[in-house]
Amino acid sequence: MNFKQNIIDEIKNITKAESIKIEIPPDSKLGDFAVPCFQFSKLLKKDPNKIAENLKFELKDNIKGISDIKVAGPYINFFVNKIILAEIILKQINKEKQKYGKTNDSKLKVLIESPAPNTNKPLHLGHVRNMLLGNALVDLNKAIGNKTYRVDVVNDRGIHICKSMLAYHKFGENKEPDKKSDHFVGDFYVLYSKKLQHHPEMEQEIKEMLRKWEQNDKQVKDLWKKMNDWALKGFKQTYETYGVEFDKVYYESDHYVGGRDIILKALDKGVFEKDEDNNIIIDLEKQKLGKKVVLRSDNTSIYITQDIALADLRYKDYKMDKMVYVVGSEQIYHFKVLFEILKRLEYKFAPNCYHLAYGMVELPEGKMKSREGTVVDADDLADDMKNLSKQEIIKRHQNLDEQEINKRSEQISMGAIKFFMLKYDPMKDFTYDPKKSLDFEGETGPYVQYAHARICSILRKAQKQNIKLELKINFGLLSHETEHKLITLLSNFENIIISSAEHHKPSTLCRYLLDIAQTFNEFYHKCVVLDKDKPEITKSRLLLSDCVRQVLENGLGLLGIEAPSSM
Repeated sequence: MNFKQNIIDEIKNITKAESIKIEIPPDSKLGDFAVPCFQFSKLLKKDPNKIAENLKFELKDNIKGISDIKVAGPYINFFVNKIILAEIILKQINKEKQKYGKTNDSKLKVLIESPAPNTNKPLHLGHVRNMLLGNALVDLNKAIGNKTYRVDVVNDRGIHICKSMLAYHKFGENKEPDKKSDHFVGDFYVLYSKKLQHHPEMEQEIKEMLRKWEQNDKQVKDLWKKMNDWALKGFKQTYETYGVEFDKVYYESDHYVGGRDIILKALDKGVFEKDEDNNIIIDLEKQKLGKKVVLRSDNTSIYITQDIALADLRYKDYKMDKMVYVVGSEQIYHFKVLFEILKRLEYKFAPNCYHLAYGMVELPEGKMKSREGTVVDADDLADDMKNLSKQEIIKRHQNLDEQEINKRSEQISMGAIKFFMLKYDPMKDFTYDPKKSLDFEGETGPYVQYAHARICSILRKAQKQNIKLELKINFGLLSHETEHKLITLLSNFENIIISSAEHHKPSTLCRYLLDIAQTFNEFYHKCVVLDKDKPEITKSRLLLSDCVRQVLENGLGLLGIEAPSSM
């Protein structure tokens, strides 16, 4: 029984509203669902408080499964019959298992771009946030029924790439990588900056190298290909560590000139115009975005030119309904301009373009410095977190074998990194504290993982005591306040997934999982699960616990986090 939908349907019948906004109250004492009546004021031309009173009177006993309806000012609050809710939700979770919470309602074709690295240095801390947001968005969109593709663009050409190439050409002595290959390339990028201080002529040399690259000079192109291959090989290993996979990778070197033809054709149609310097521009003054050059007077491309070409390529490849770009917040203006241009060019997907902007991630001063000394490498972060996890596991479990220690440390360290990165609103800047992210008692991934592992331990104990997990229970026995709260939270899982996906906020799901873990721990301390003297209550609480375990597993999975059975 879908209580939420039943409420919506009944209110639609009365108000004739096309859509109904329904909320979950912050405190279950205020009800299980709440409908704010401000939304009907314009339609019904009445005060929202009066609308709430009238709705309560008209609804009365019309909604099946609702035990009470109360009005609080402009809100009408609905109380679900707890026994009916418990039976429906627990049976549904037990039946659907890993599929619980997922829907097929949306059915859009969505492309998600992440993380768009440069091939001149290793992936760093900012890329980690980008990659993990991309991973979560892919899984959340798939969970609501969207056909979702993860695409990437590799920025593999330009002055910044020539810097590492020139340093290797001058000082590399034709060495082969003696470390992870993208770090090897990154060392020469750093070396360029150091050498430039004493050899300012190198600045002109990289410009000459780029010119030769654009003219297909064989020696320069061979060096470019060799160093790019090294960088990409290293990226692949890092992607595997963080669970990143792509449906297609686009390379800037393949499409960087492709936007010219699109822009010149649109110029003839009046979409663009020329300025006094003969640059092709778009006038976005009315949108308060100013005037933007899209093609220089010498017909050379800029970033926006390349992004237009790339959007065109992707549309030809996928015919997507929606395109999501996961890119740092410093590019907000760029994407506002790009999306407006795509609308002017009449791409069907343009109105559904979205820039998931994210803020800066920093580390506490002096901690986990990278090999480069200024930027924290993604590989260093993963390695150091795994070592910290190992230390924590060994403290707690003296007799575990090496294989099990490695398995758990991998699960916990990745859970710590991923959850900490995703629990903040994407736009928020924050400091990543490695030790805090591993805290089993804080608002962390390991805290949620530990709640899952605790339930697995309860289930193992029940099995040893020959207590079977079954559906034939007395749902009315689940009457404790924490049990009601857990069941209500479990019933809201689908809505949380939809909200997280549609608003591009994995942080919403993180908060929800913390709420479930915290509520379960409260339940665990207030209610005896395995009570030999109360077998019927034991069976009821065991089923509830297993359903909590399943939702924790499903939710963590959508964040790319494993749910360990032991910690």
